[in-house]
Amino acid sequence: MRAFQSIHVLYFDHNATTCVAPEVADALSAALRQVFGNASSTHREGQLARQQLEQSRRTIAAFLGAPAAELVFTSGGTESNNLAILGLVRNLPGERKHVVTTAIEHPSVLESCRQLQREGVAVTYVGVDSTGIVDIAEIESNLRSETVLVSVMHANNETGSIQPIQEIAALLLQRRRSGQDIFFHSDGVQAFGKIAVDVQALGVDLYSIAAHKIFGPKGVAGLYARKGTPLRGIQYGGRHERERRAGTENVPAAIGFASAVELCAGRPDSTHAFRDRFEAEALSRIRDIEINGSKDRRLPNTSSLLFRGVSGEALVIALDLKGIAVSTGSACSSGSVEPSHVLLAMGRSREEARSSVRFSFGRYNTAGDVAALVEALSGCVGKLQSAPRLEKCLAV
Repeated sequence: MRAFQSIHVLYFDHNATTCVAPEVADALSAALRQVFGNASSTHREGQLARQQLEQSRRTIAAFLGAPAAELVFTSGGTESNNLAILGLVRNLPGERKHVVTTAIEHPSVLESCRQLQREGVAVTYVGVDSTGIVDIAEIESNLRSETVLVSVMHANNETGSIQPIQEIAALLLQRRRSGQDIFFHSDGVQAFGKIAVDVQALGVDLYSIAAHKIFGPKGVAGLYARKGTPLRGIQYGGRHERERRAGTENVPAAIGFASAVELCAGRPDSTHAFRDRFEAEALSRIRDIEINGSKDRRLPNTSSLLFRGVSGEALVIALDLKGIAVSTGSACSSGSVEPSHVLLAMGRSREEARSSVRFSFGRYNTAGDVAALVEALSGCVGKLQSAPRLEKCLAV
């Protein structure tokens, strides 16, 4: 069988997904060959699978600062967010329920909240400032007596802006001490493995993570659920994952996930140096560009740039033709004709949002990659800024 090979010379779309690291591929391949038992079976092959599954759970949970029993394996970040929001709110008593989230959440959070609205739950979508950071006072002012959940992402997938999770948790803890239980969920899919994450220190009740953002396999993710959080599964079947997620566990994928986590633990992130060098060069060589979001409080690997007078989609295509992969924003929203809801919430105009491109760096990028990116970007933007029609834009 012919091996597949990426057509891209340079890849700068790591917030969408990452390649599988060689060490992870080796661990996954061995597991696919050797650990084929059903982890719920009582025979030797099943018990071997169970042992490997639980060891993987312990490895990932330790990196989160959580007890292993509080980690639920899922199929992806979307399922983790769905389970956290729907599985909690539907399981809470009371006819009147209210949820607070932000306008810049991932579609899997926003759509879960919209589903709750269809079921009669009230939802408030709090805005953010021009840097993409939510105002804690805004969250506090929108809390009600019937509020049961606050869901705020840890780091934004488009701009990298990091939210004040600990401060929000402290606010909700005050409410809990006064007798109102408001649970706190954070979508940590983009933050996990890129910045330090300790769920105990963050103070969250629920926290979503995924393997494919940290050079692990697709199709496996996790949800931290603090002990005592009344979470109920949203799919029906067996009593797997302590009755929180029915379905035969994907043991090889869990092993691959654990292997990716071990890589994160053993190799500190150094992408901020490449990101900073890229931005400094781009800002000095290309006219009419700006950084979207916070310059300081953001993920070390993420750069969202506004190129005035340029179509972001045209720029992505122009770079793609040169073998360079970047994106206009969330991969889960690709194909949408609407501009980024994140950038609009930050106060960018529709034109500005459509003129923005995200660059996200990863562990295998090099200084040479950054230099090549800046050179190609400078040339493409110059031609696009002077091209009156899309046909000319795509001819670079």
